[in-house]
Order: sequence, then C-alpha cells, then structure tokens
Amino acid sequence: MPRTVEGLQRLGRALMLPIAVLPVASMLLRLGQPDLLNIPVLAAAGDAIFSNLGLVFAVGVAVGFARENHGAAGLAGLVGFLVATHGAGSLLAIPGSVTAGLAGAAADAAAAAWRAQQLSKLSMPVGILSGLIAGFAYNRYSEIKLPDYLAFFGGRRFVPIVTGCFGIVVALAFGLAWPLLARGMDGLSLAVVGAGSWGLFAYGVLNRLLIVTGLHHILNSVVWFVLGDYHGITGDIHRFQAGDPTAGAFMSGFFPVIMFGLPGACLAMYRAARPERRRVVGGLLLSITLTSFLTGVTEPVEFTFMFLAPLLFAVHAVLTGLAMVIMHVLGVHLGFGFSAGLFDYVLNFHLATRPLWLLPIGAAYFLLYFWLFRFAIARFNLATPGRELAPAAGEHAYARAPAARGSRAAGLVEALGGAANLRSVDACTTRLRLSVVDGARVDAAALARLGAMGVVRPAPTAVQVVLGPIADQVAGEIRAYLRGEGARAAAATATADADTDAQAGQSGDAVEESTSVDLRALLNALGGADNITSVASAAGRVLLTVARADLLDHESLDALITRGVVMTTTGTLHLLLGAQASSVADGLRAPAAPR
Repeated sequence: MPRTVEGLQRLGRALMLPIAVLPVASMLLRLGQPDLLNIPVLAAAGDAIFSNLGLVFAVGVAVGFARENHGAAGLAGLVGFLVATHGAGSLLAIPGSVTAGLAGAAADAAAAAWRAQQLSKLSMPVGILSGLIAGFAYNRYSEIKLPDYLAFFGGRRFVPIVTGCFGIVVALAFGLAWPLLARGMDGLSLAVVGAGSWGLFAYGVLNRLLIVTGLHHILNSVVWFVLGDYHGITGDIHRFQAGDPTAGAFMSGFFPVIMFGLPGACLAMYRAARPERRRVVGGLLLSITLTSFLTGVTEPVEFTFMFLAPLLFAVHAVLTGLAMVIMHVLGVHLGFGFSAGLFDYVLNFHLATRPLWLLPIGAAYFLLYFWLFRFAIARFNLATPGRELAPAAGEHAYARAPAARGSRAAGLVEALGGAANLRSVDACTTRLRLSVVDGARVDAAALARLGAMGVVRPAPTAVQVVLGPIADQVAGEIRAYLRGEGARAAAATATADADTDAQAGQSGDAVEESTSVDLRALLNALGGADNITSVASAAGRVLLTVARADLLDHESLDALITRGVVMTTTGTLHLLLGAQASSVADGLRAPAAPR
C-alpha cells in the first residue's frame, strides 16, 4: 500500500508540470479574441497550446516523472507520443457512413477529417500514457550499458529508443481497440453528466478531501482534460475555451468557495486571534487571503485548519460540493485556465454564462464561512493562528520573511532529517514533494519555524511540506544546496562510517606518501584525531564533522588547504582538495578509527 500511495504521489506531481502551462495558454487565447484585444497572433499562440495538449502532457509528464526531471525523458515522451498517435491513426477503420455518397478527393478529405477528430479525442490519454512510459523508461534505463559495438546507444540515448518501441504497442492497442475505447470514454462522459447534481457534489467533495494527499490532481486531470466531446475537443477546460455552452460544470463551483468562502474563513481567524497578536498574524492571513482570491491557490489557507480541525475541513469539502450543485442548478458556467481566482474570472468573463450570479452567491459564502469558522473556533477553542498561549516558534513563525536563500535551504535540509535522509526533492504548485529514507526523522516543528504551513506524510517514505506558491523556487534552492554546497555530507558520512573499520589497519604514514597534504599537520589543525567524529569524501571534498569546533585552528587549515575551507550552517567542515580528497579522507580515517 505505501508503494501504491507513493506512486500516485509521483503521478500527481508529474501532472503539475504541464498543467502549469495552461495559465499562459488561456491568457494568450483570451486576450487575442475580438471581444478583448483582437490580436490574432495572440489567439493563435494560445490555441496552439490547447490544440496540442496531448503533446504538452507527453513531454511534461515525462520530465515530471523522471528522476532529476531530466530533459532526455521529455524527448522520449515526444517520441512515444508521435509514434503512438500516428501509428494508431493509420490503424483506425473509417466507418462507411463517413464517406457515404462521396468519391475521390471529397471522400479522402472526409476520411482525413474524421481521423483527425478521433486522434484529437485520444490525444490526452495517449499523451499522459506516453509521458508515464517515458518517465519510467528513463528511471529504469538511463544508465544501461550496452556492448561496446552498441555503446553509442547506451545510457540516456537508449531511453527514446525503448519509449518508441513501447509507443508501437500503444499504437496497436489504441488503433485496433479504438471503437471500444471510444465507446468507453463516451459512456464515462455520459455517466458523469447523467449523474447531474449528485455527480458534481461528489466531485467537489472528493476534490477537497484528496487535496490532503495531493491526489486531487489525478481526479482533476480526468474531468478537466478527458471528459466530454465538443467537435473532437475533450475536457472541461478546453471545451470551455472553445465555446462549448455546456462546459464549466466542473469549474464553476470553485469560484464562490475560493474567492469568497476561504477569505471569510481568514477574516474569522483574524477576529478570533488574541488582540495583542492580530498585527502579527494579520500579515500572514492577508497574504494567504490574497493568494486565494486573486490566483485561486487555496492550500495556504486550508492547511491553517486542515489538521487543527478535521471536522471543519470536512464541512469545507461538503460546502465545496454544494457550491458545485448551486452553480449548476442556477445555470452558471464559469471557467479558468489555472484556478478559480479573480484573474481567471475577469479573463474569461465574456465566455461565461450568467457570470454576475457569482457576486450574490459569493457574498453568501463569505458570510457562511465567516460565521461557521468564528463559531467553531470559539466553541471548540481551536488554536488557529494568533490563539496559541505561547507561540513555540516565536512571532517570526507568522512573518513569512525567509532568510537568505542558502540559509533557508540549509535549515530545511536539516529539518528534513539531513541530506542523508533525502532521496529526491520535487515540488508542485504549493508543496515540496519529497522522497525520504525515514519519514520519522522529519521535524515538523522545525519546518513550521521555517515557514511551513503544514506537513503531510502520505507514506512512511513520502513527505509533503506546504510552503505556498514559493514551493518550486524553494525546491530548486534545496537541490542547488545539495549539489553545490556539499550538504550531502551526512549521506556520505553513513558510508564512511561503514568503511572506517576496514580502514583502521591502514598506516597513516603510507597514505601520507600518496598525497601532498601533511596529514599530521592537518590532524593537529583539526584539533587532533579525537576531535574528528566522521570523515567522508565527495565531489573533490573531504567532509568532516568534529566534536568541538573551538579546537579548530583556522589559520593552519587555510595554510594547508589552499583551495579553501568551508563550514556549513549544519556544522559540516568541507576541505576543498580536488583529486586528493579521497586519499586524504582515507588517511584521516586511519588514525581516527582506534579512538
């Protein structure tokens, strides 16, 4: 079960990369329309993305799913998508009704148009599947070694090749079984639409409940990009942008909740805060309110009460489902390219049906959320921001004013259990998505002091840290810190400790002969062998931890290690030695081992 959850987490994370393209596509498409700026080149640019969403997802999902987000996986995803779609297209059987009464060029044109429409319908499923295959192929085969006479095609070059082979299998499956698959997709769409208000209510509730684990992206991808058919265009978002009057059912209900309901909850939390602390928490609550209202990003608000009052969050999920039903019953159809915020509401106003109904419904939701949260906080004495008796993290816990980037990354790595505990670091819209060795080593309290709004542990080796819209930027800082500053010292130390006994019998003098560094002088500068608690080498550096930093002779260290000596914020000493690093580390282990 944990492996299944972790796999779904990776899928949800991978889907976010291509989804991030949609806001710019929606903006370009709308701004270029005659009712706005009437600039055809902008409209064509936006439509180019929407018309090739399958291709975008093939590349984006592949990169998002691949280890290190490597671009080779994106190329493989592109190859797999092209092979699968064009191969499937050649296998599609043209129904006789399509060319009935036509001959020659007219029949060929009708057949080509029908085939293009069918390929458009299968574009998204094939795109996502191709991306997953390419990402898996990269993770599995990117380091494969072939015989010498085929060595050129080994490693990462092998990934597009094997993905193309899988693409042929996909082409055969979709091409030969397309009539059955088409009926299945149409049946699913009709079943969801036929469920009416109950189907929308269930979707709204599940969407909010699944946000706890981040799996709502998978659910959203089905309804936003696959369901429905409007002249060969599928998915609620694309059909809405293409002018389908029935589209928007799976988007409209989010607007009252996100633009009005959650800001009402934030006002209730502000009013419930202790008077002496309102100024402190006011900055935090105003920031996350504007994030929700303007952009439609809700997690920063929801994680302030999700774990504090689970029943209240459950009510929030029910109210989201109810909003979906209310908007549907009133015939309100709104749409977005990213999320249900003010920017998308204004941008898509002229495409919407009865958009002004949002104002009275939104006002009612604002008052409902304000009253509900105000009552629950007072009745159950919930420790929402500003109500703690003594903030353990200090007032700065609400300031959200991060330190310098390097120190922020170092602090987060330490709170996450150290570099040795981190297997992979990724991010979606608002959270770090981490694969760790041991989830129990993650310090949630320390993460909160560093600005985290919540910590989710969907599996023993999977952790999500909610940071808000800066998550992707912070993930990049952490990766850069792990690579550049050498914070993998702890990871290397684990290996070094295992090797220490094997090195114990080696003579320090013998090793000393193989390096230009005076090991005895270096040991003295480090405070003696007894002061060294761990030794490792990585990337041209010797990585050390010492028992007492005050025993270090920094002047002697600078004279001995001419390339540089660095002490990180996590307490690891880095000796920059280049090619000598491994031999010096071995020499330092030998006298240190008998201790």
